[in-house]
Amino acid sequence: MSDDRVFTYNGGAVPPGETQNIRYGISETYLGDPVRIPVTIVNGERDGPTAFLTAAAHGDELNGIEVVREVAHEWDLSELAGTLVCLPVLNVPGFLAQQRYLPVYDRDLNRSFPGKAGSTSSKRMANRIYSNFIAPCDFGLDFHTSTRGRTNMLHVRGDMADAGVHRLAMSFGSNVIVDSDGPGGTLRGEATADEIPTITIEMGEAHRFQRDLIDDALAGVRSVFAEYELLENDTVRWPGWRTIVAGAGEKTWLRADSGGIVDTHFESGSLVREGDRIATITNPFKKDEVGVEAPFTGLLIGLLENPVVYPGNPLCHLVELDESTRRAIETGDVPKPVGQPDSAD
Repeated sequence: MSDDRVFTYNGGAVPPGETQNIRYGISETYLGDPVRIPVTIVNGERDGPTAFLTAAAHGDELNGIEVVREVAHEWDLSELAGTLVCLPVLNVPGFLAQQRYLPVYDRDLNRSFPGKAGSTSSKRMANRIYSNFIAPCDFGLDFHTSTRGRTNMLHVRGDMADAGVHRLAMSFGSNVIVDSDGPGGTLRGEATADEIPTITIEMGEAHRFQRDLIDDALAGVRSVFAEYELLENDTVRWPGWRTIVAGAGEKTWLRADSGGIVDTHFESGSLVREGDRIATITNPFKKDEVGVEAPFTGLLIGLLENPVVYPGNPLCHLVELDESTRRAIETGDVPKPVGQPDSAD
């Protein structure tokens, strides 16, 4: 058996044709007990690329957990060509506390990659994860949701100037791709810099499973596996329409200019036109109404879920669309406005 077909990590090896479920130690608690992350490694009998699927780098982002679990444990991978490294819960301490960041000093694990041995607690954890399970891979899919109180339509984020990321992002088959570098310390940014093309898949909101988004993301994973020939008999999907959002002028976060209680008039994923009222902010007496209008025609890829705001809090993430994409959306099956009032005067 050729050694280059054996997936190795510090403490173990997975030969071709085998699957291992392991709990890998990345740190210790105050009591000296091990902090272990769940990892499933599926090494196919046939040669092919090595891919990682990760979720819950932020401990309260749950949708991606179910995506990774279903791929690892419910899909028929008997004919897999290549190797899958499935890490459904990266931030175990945050997951146990059901909070976004590591409970120790409130650090963001997804700003700590690729990590560093002998450094802070978060960088030590990141280093153990990255060196053992990310560095050996050829590409990766990193699943996220919006933060607490907001929601995202399913979309991909990646550095489209990188040829490998471009191929990966297009093969996932989402309607929207946000072209952006991964911030320093993020898993996708650091992996891509190390020539491991990686995309982020944003999907829904924290603290819950959303079955429709999970199913859509699973279809995207199948499409990627088809593109890279990890599984036979699957095809690369075409989403019906697609827009690639690049440049600061094509996207914006709309923020509240006053505090109050928010009534939103569209769903995440809706097409809104310039001048449409996206939300209305009022005080507890339903007085002093403030309308928030769309500054341009575009798609709502992120939306407030928690209906209370301070001035400056984000309300929605709006991306601009070209005319052909707008026409495709208008003739397709996209979310429709909910309870939309007349546009403000």
